Amino acid sequence: KNKWMFLLKSYFTNLTVSGTVPEGGWGWAVAATFFIVEICTYGALKSLGIFLQDLMEEFEESTSRVSWVISICVFIFTFTAPLSTMLSNRFGHRTIVMLGGVLISLGTITSAFTNSINEMYITIGIVSGFGYCLTFLPTVTILAQYFSRRRALVTSAASSGESFAIFAFAPAFTKLKQHIGWRRCLIVLGVFQSCIIACGLLLRPIIIRPELEKEDNEMVEQLPLEQLQEVYELENEQTRTSISPPVSPQSKLLDFSVLKDGAFICYSLFGLFATLGFFAPQLYIVELTKSHGVEPSMASYMLSVMAVAEIFGRLSIGVLLNKVTCRKTLVLLWCVVFLCLVLVAFTVVRDFWGLVVCCAIYGYFLGTVGSTHIPMLAEEDVVGIDKMATSVGVYVFIQSFAGLAGPPLGGVLVDITNNYGAAFYSCAVGMGLSAVCLALVGPVKSGMCRKRKGELAEEGEKTFQDNDLPDFLEVDMAVEDSPMKKSMSGDNTCVI
Repeated sequence: KNKWMFLLKSYFTNLTVSGTVPEGGWGWAVAATFFIVEICTYGALKSLGIFLQDLMEEFEESTSRVSWVISICVFIFTFTAPLSTMLSNRFGHRTIVMLGGVLISLGTITSAFTNSINEMYITIGIVSGFGYCLTFLPTVTILAQYFSRRRALVTSAASSGESFAIFAFAPAFTKLKQHIGWRRCLIVLGVFQSCIIACGLLLRPIIIRPELEKEDNEMVEQLPLEQLQEVYELENEQTRTSISPPVSPQSKLLDFSVLKDGAFICYSLFGLFATLGFFAPQLYIVELTKSHGVEPSMASYMLSVMAVAEIFGRLSIGVLLNKVTCRKTLVLLWCVVFLCLVLVAFTVVRDFWGLVVCCAIYGYFLGTVGSTHIPMLAEEDVVGIDKMATSVGVYVFIQSFAGLAGPPLGGVLVDITNNYGAAFYSCAVGMGLSAVCLALVGPVKSGMCRKRKGELAEEGEKTFQDNDLPDFLEVDMAVEDSPMKKSMSGDNTCVI
């Protein structure tokens, strides 16, 4: 019994040590795992809009009240992201991902038996939301360790799982709930999400030691997780990992010193306002389409159109950013501007095919922004690679508040105006404000650089002047007949 317990504990807490980045191998299994995780997390979350009308009728609640289910889930998902990293380092990535799969499945299945919307705030909002947190970040972290040259391409392809999920879930569950009802549909979804538990078993964390000697490769294949601290440095699309003693309990989980950086503040405001338009359109597009007289079965295909276009957006933006010579934040700015314009177009277009075109354009540019806004922090225009690790946690933390407020804000406007187009106006306003903040990042960073150069020049000049002055403390302590004392007292005798 003790032997089996030892083997089981070793499996869940051990890390593989390698001298080079594998560039594949078991990494392909991890990529497939991340693809499935994307389907069961972001894909399922963005597909819940097809149940919006059912929940409103079942619980006799307003649009804004029902939309809080998504908002709370997104808030818990993003707000507790740093906690996921801490728990993974402490208990192992496999254990935490599998625990997240249990929570996601449990929250979704129990939602089918709720009797009020307040109970769904707990089941899907808190339980499933925390499960999403424990599942997503550890998986994408491990995937990044297995690839260097092809990391951007593999990550983009694997992250398209959410788009495939929206494409499949929207029409499938629309048809299914007509036969078995929305409650049993949630049970089916929850059972499907339990596959994350099996995916956790496929994760194999790896530590890269570039200078690992041959004898170390033969003798040290795995080390306990408790003795390792993974330090990732993203530089020239390569991950370098070092092994050091455990982190002090007093070390900060989030370093808010980056808030002193004006460019980071502007970029964080961009992320805050842009998040207002990330989830609400998927939540309300089906109801908006039906309000224009489109059949419900056809309206559900709007989410599928968005999903397919988003796949192309995610894949194409990576190729484009590798080729452009201008500031990459400018490319991101243009994508945000187009997103703002198409959100306004949703409120004007009335016919089916016009809405299809709007969904395609929106999905494409959502894919470009959604896949680049976090990696863009590494650009020198924002905070640079040195502060990337500390800034990501703060950036996502700030975003979480917009994720909490976005869908309910749109729901309130819908309830007041009785027009689903009002929700898209709020998204367009948020996206417009984000474009303004993003446009300020470059000028603010340039101003900070000029100010810093001026300060360095002044410090250098002051240091040069200080070096020309005699050290009077040393003069006073010198003996009377010393060469230094004689020279300072006016004795011009040459001392050899």
